[in-house]
Amino acid sequence: MMWIFNNADSAFDYYKSQILNNGIDFDDTKALFNVGFTIENPMDNHISCEQRNWKHDYAEAEWQWYLSGDPSIFKLGDIYGKVPPIWSRMADDKGNVNSNYGWQWERNDQLDKVIKLLSDNPKTRQAAISIYDAKEIKNYKYDTPCTYAVQFTILDNKLNMCVTMRSNDLWYGFCNDQYCFSMLQKLVADEVGWPVGNYFHFAHNLHLYNNIIEKINE
Repeated sequence: MMWIFNNADSAFDYYKSQILNNGIDFDDTKALFNVGFTIENPMDNHISCEQRNWKHDYAEAEWQWYLSGDPSIFKLGDIYGKVPPIWSRMADDKGNVNSNYGWQWERNDQLDKVIKLLSDNPKTRQAAISIYDAKEIKNYKYDTPCTYAVQFTILDNKLNMCVTMRSNDLWYGFCNDQYCFSMLQKLVADEVGWPVGNYFHFAHNLHLYNNIIEKINE
C-alpha cells in the first residue's frame, strides 16, 4: 500500500510513530522494511518536530554543497561555517565523501543528460540518475551512499520524482535528504518547464537508531 502525505513533516511524524510502535529490532536500530510513500507537496519540505530540531539553514547549506559537485567536507564547512561531526566520521583521508549526491550526479553529466532527455521527449523513461555505483564499492570503506537512484517522469503535466534508497535513517537522513531531493526536483522542473509534481520515496530499510529512540522516550 502506498501511503500519501501532504508534506514531508506529515510523513516524518507518521513513520516515527510506526517505527517506535511496530519497528523490528535490527542491528542497532528499529526498522521498517520496504517502505514506500508519496509526498504530494514536496516543496513543503520543513520538519517541525521540536525534538528533532531540524535547521533549514543547515539543510540549505547541504543542498548548496551538493550543487557545488565537490565531495570535500571542507567545502561544506566553507558554506555552513563548520563541518558537522557525522561528515568528518564518514570522510576518507582526503576529506571526501561518497554521499555528496551532487558529486555523484555530476559524474558523467548525469543531471544535464536527464534535463536534455526530458526536454527532448516528455514521455521518456530514461531520465534517471544513478547514485550507488557498483564499480565504486571498493571505495565505500567509510561511506556507502544510501540512495540507489533518482528518476524523473512527466505525468499529468507535472514533473514527478522517485527516490529509491537501500537504507534511510528517518531522524537525520530523511529530514535533510527529502529537502535536498525536493530542491533537485524543483531545479529539474524549472529547467524543463513543468510544475513540480509528486515525490515518491522508497526505502528498503527505514529506521531509527536505538540511541535516538532513547532520546525520544526521555
